[in-house]
Amino acid sequence: MTAILWLRRDLRRADHPALAAAHADGPVLPVFVLDPAIYDSAGDVRRAWLAHTLRALNEAYDGRLCLRHGNPAEVLPALAAEVGARSVHVSTETEPDGAARDATVREALNRADVAWVETGSPYAVTPGRVRNAQGDPYRVFTPFSRAWRDHGWREPSMEPKGLTFAKATSDDDAWATLDAALQVDGLPDLPKPGERAALTRWHEFLDEGLARYANDRDRPDRDGTSALSPYLKFGVLHPRTLLADLAGRLAKGADRYGTELAWREFYADVLHHNPRSLWHDLRTDLSAMAYDDDADAIEAWRQGRTGYPFVDAGMRQLLALGWMHNRVRMVTASFLVKDLHVWWPVGARHFLDHLIDGDLASNNHGWQWVAGTGTDAAPYFRVFNPVTQGVKFDPDGAYVRRWVPELRQLDGAAVHEPWRHPDGYAHGYPPRIVDHAEQRRVALDRLALAKDAR
Repeated sequence: MTAILWLRRDLRRADHPALAAAHADGPVLPVFVLDPAIYDSAGDVRRAWLAHTLRALNEAYDGRLCLRHGNPAEVLPALAAEVGARSVHVSTETEPDGAARDATVREALNRADVAWVETGSPYAVTPGRVRNAQGDPYRVFTPFSRAWRDHGWREPSMEPKGLTFAKATSDDDAWATLDAALQVDGLPDLPKPGERAALTRWHEFLDEGLARYANDRDRPDRDGTSALSPYLKFGVLHPRTLLADLAGRLAKGADRYGTELAWREFYADVLHHNPRSLWHDLRTDLSAMAYDDDADAIEAWRQGRTGYPFVDAGMRQLLALGWMHNRVRMVTASFLVKDLHVWWPVGARHFLDHLIDGDLASNNHGWQWVAGTGTDAAPYFRVFNPVTQGVKFDPDGAYVRRWVPELRQLDGAAVHEPWRHPDGYAHGYPPRIVDHAEQRRVALDRLALAKDAR
């Protein structure tokens, strides 16, 4: 009897426990539902990356991916009746909206006498399983990371032998909807989609980049990261696969890369235990903080025209590629929150509109880490200096000159301070919209007032 595999954040074929579980019930019908509640609210670049990924996934599933459009609570029971399926298999979802959606779908399937089967999750360790000695969740990364490693994870799941796929027709307009997403003007150049491309990139990184990763990962002027986050976003690769390949490697970069994966799992765990923190401050001790809402300043930040080259390079990279180097994400976020005094959700939403790797938990809790309202113990007084950060992590100015062509006449680190050079504004680069030193003092003064108001 046919078993439906409802794919969401697990758009792959290898290391897929839910696929193996579905196979045990019979021929597998892989299904993706274009849910208007999610799809219609996504930005152009995120829809395009999903479309590319689903096209590649269809090839991986031998052209048998069934694409349906609509509310999953209506689509899946109807599809189960259509193909005679008695079970729907999924990877466990722990993000607040996804978990609520799944509860609704599960109830609808139960009414139709169709079993709901959860196997695995998008994480090496499913959120909620790592707890301290008292049985409570962790609120600080370092102890979580130690406990997460001690907990460990299963070996990658093998594809079952004799795997066969059932077939069902897709909605007439579903693939056309994805085609339209790829025809939008102004889309950035996207990575090669699909599991094969992701694995190729991963093995290249293991062979050529891992040894340099500990030193190069903070350098946006170098190809120092794995660039796998867009694939992890949709589960094109499972983090357990990466951790298995890292096991036994003694290079410092291997340990550092594992730590970065732990951050991803930590933020997912925090969100699982604190669903309100998706769009509200995790810590409420700065609830009296005063914020500004200068529309012109916010738009200058969005467009990469703040007058601070390292910030502007990052924001322009985001618009051009749908991706931004992580070090620069922290600096650009700090500028919006600490220099322009804007509440972090404004920036978090902009990132999610444009990032092809925009993971809700990592993105929004990363913003709160910068803002001082999240998991860091005492971080609000940390204010990234956009000039010194640029000089430190882009010492030759190559990153800035790539994304801010108005400054290519400046050599070396001079590019980070165009106001100090006679020809710094020769090609139309904008002056600074604020004075960083002054705004740092304002941020710290507001911090003191917010703390006094508790």
